[in-house]
Order: sequence, then structure tokens, then C-alpha cells
Amino acid sequence: MVDIREAVTRAHHEEWARVVASLTRRFSDLDIAEEAAAEAFATAVERWRADGVPPNPGAWLTTTANRKAIDRIRREHKRDDKHKEAQMVYDHDPPKPVGAIDDDRLRLIFTCCHPALAMETRVALTLRMVGGLTVPEIARAFLVRETALERRITRAKAKIKAARIPYRVPSAEDLPTRISGVLAVLYLVFNEGYLATGPDTDPLRHDLTTEAIRLTRLIRALLPDDGEVAGLLALMLLTEARRTARVSAGGELVTLVEQDRGAWDAALIAEGHRLVRERLTAAAAGVAPGRYQILAAINAVHTSARDMRDTDWSQVLALYDQLVRFDPSPIIALNRAIAIAELDGPQVALAAVDCLQDKLAGYHAYHATRADLLRRLGRSQQSRVAYDKAIELAGNTAETAYLTRRRDQLR
Repeated sequence: MVDIREAVTRAHHEEWARVVASLTRRFSDLDIAEEAAAEAFATAVERWRADGVPPNPGAWLTTTANRKAIDRIRREHKRDDKHKEAQMVYDHDPPKPVGAIDDDRLRLIFTCCHPALAMETRVALTLRMVGGLTVPEIARAFLVRETALERRITRAKAKIKAARIPYRVPSAEDLPTRISGVLAVLYLVFNEGYLATGPDTDPLRHDLTTEAIRLTRLIRALLPDDGEVAGLLALMLLTEARRTARVSAGGELVTLVEQDRGAWDAALIAEGHRLVRERLTAAAAGVAPGRYQILAAINAVHTSARDMRDTDWSQVLALYDQLVRFDPSPIIALNRAIAIAELDGPQVALAAVDCLQDKLAGYHAYHATRADLLRRLGRSQQSRVAYDKAIELAGNTAETAYLTRRRDQLR
């Protein structure tokens, strides 16, 4: 039974987006797609236990989900014309042209990221429909109540249906105006995979990071000259390159200072650095870099250093100073303070961090940063209190294990 549940969990990570996207293409209804996919995975737990895991779990799940969707439609439309029902069941019509790239998951992302929806709604809907995250997991990532998030997702799906938002990749002329919202969503999907918020999930979700990178590559093929698309891809690659060194064999988070840099993926780093150099050349020609390009450049500095002592912190701080002009968010200010600590010392950095208390009181990384700065200043009792708060708020198991060890090492 444990093995079957592991197989279903693995299939959920690998196949959820494909199943939902396939159902959305066929039935043009996100509610039907989501519910039928969920029923198919629930059925898999029972059927695979009796019959064994099928050779192609994705195909089995897609077929089962299609049957579940058809059963639901039949129940809801008992008086429908029999000819239409036969067409729905057999679905022999060839698919219609769908755009420059024929990919169900990419079309699903553009549907979920339609500008008719608010940005926070686009992100939540994409994490649910494409990433397969549960409502509690997304609520933790957003720092909102589960009931509020559930209502947000329900309203979004209803709006897509009522407004007849098309399930397709936008035309070439519409792409530039649509792309910024899609990139923001892909970045958050990637971040959820790189440090998952759910306490009962793997601390790193390779399926989400891989899918975010894959979809960003597709968008780069659509817009090869877009600097922010290239910047986001570089940022993802340079971050993903460190994944295998991110968690210890004992399941504890390994910070950048302690990571084995020899375990980093050299090919991903080389590709990320090449993209960053391309954007630096464009910047030298007068094309101002955007948010993702600056974040990628910061990661390029980190991945260029042989160890933490070789990091060019003055360059990192200068890049954060640039970034603040694009994104004056408290989280960027928190990350900037970490660079300040390396250049001007923990006391100066702590003053900057304390200014963010009102905005980041519910964010575990704020308390973890304070705890580390207080530890470096020898203020162990205050550091312990900050670590306790960070542990209380952290959802990631690997991060909780790391914070607990650091707290317990205090005098």
C-alpha cells in the first residue's frame, strides 16, 4: 500500500498538469478538468493496489479522467442530444489549430494567466491547475486563509467560463502584453518547487522546477528577443543548478554558505551565465535590464564564486540597489540586508531588517534572518526567540530541520 501511494504521488507530480490540460482542451471547462483529474487519481489508489501500477500511468490517468468527465456531463445533461453525446464520447474530430506552439500545458498557463484576472488570482489558479498544489499549500505560499483562497480560485474559474476566455496561446501581436503576467506566475511556480511550502510534501519538488523551466523555454522560443524571458530562464537555471546540494542526506536544508559547490550542475550554470552575458551585452547597448535579468545577474555572481569568501558582495549590493527601483518590495529589501551584513556587518543589517517588521511579521524568512544576525552579534536569547518564530512559521520540512539545529546550537 505504501508503494502504491508513492507511485500515485509520483504520478501526481509528473502527470497532473498533462491530465488537467488535456481535459481542458477537450471539455473547455476548468471545473470539470480539475474534478475529473482529482477523481482519476483517487481511483488510481484503489485500482493500482488491486491491478498493479500500469506501464504508462499518464495515459491510464488521462483515460480514466476523461471517463469521469463524461460521466459527470451525462449526469448534468441527461436530456442532451444523443448525437452530441456520441461525438463527446468518441472525440474523433482532429484538433483545431492552436498557435505557434502546440502544447496543452502552455495553453493552460495562458488561460490561467489571462489579464481579465487579478495577478494574485492568476498565480493561485496556475499553482492549482498546472502545479497541482492543494489549496492549503497555496494559502501558505500566499500567507492568506484557505477559505479566502478557495473562493478566489472558484471565482476565477467561473469568470473564465462566463467570459469565454479562449484556451490557446495568444497571437504574435498579443504576446508582448500578456507575457509579464505569465512570467510572474512561472517564477512563483518555480519557487514553490525549489522550496515547497507544504509540510507533508518533499522539501524540493523537482517536477515543478522542471515544468517551470520547460514552459519558460517554450516562451523563449516564442519571444527569442525578449530580455525578461531570457532573464527568467537564466535565473531558473542558475537556481536549479544548486538543487542537488540544497538538502542534506538527513533531510536538512543546506544554506549557500555550507553547500558543496562541486555538486552544482556545471552545464546549467554555463547556460545560465551565457544568457546573463547576452543580456549584459544588450544593457551595454542601451537596453535597460528588467527585474528577472537583475535577479539572474545576482545569481551569476554567487555561482561564479569558488566559495562564499570569494563572493563579490559589493556587486551583489549594487545589483540589489538597481532591483529596488523595479521592485521596492519588503522581501527584496530583506535580501538586500543580507548583502549589507557581509559588507557593513550584522549590526547595520539588523537595523535595516527591523524596519521591515510591520510588513514581514508573518514571513518565516524575516525571523530566520533576524535570528542569524542576532546570533552573529552574540545576542543568543533574542536569537532563540527569533528562531522559534521562524520555526513556527516555516512550512518546509528541510528548512524547519535547519532552523531547529541552528537554534539548538545557541549557548
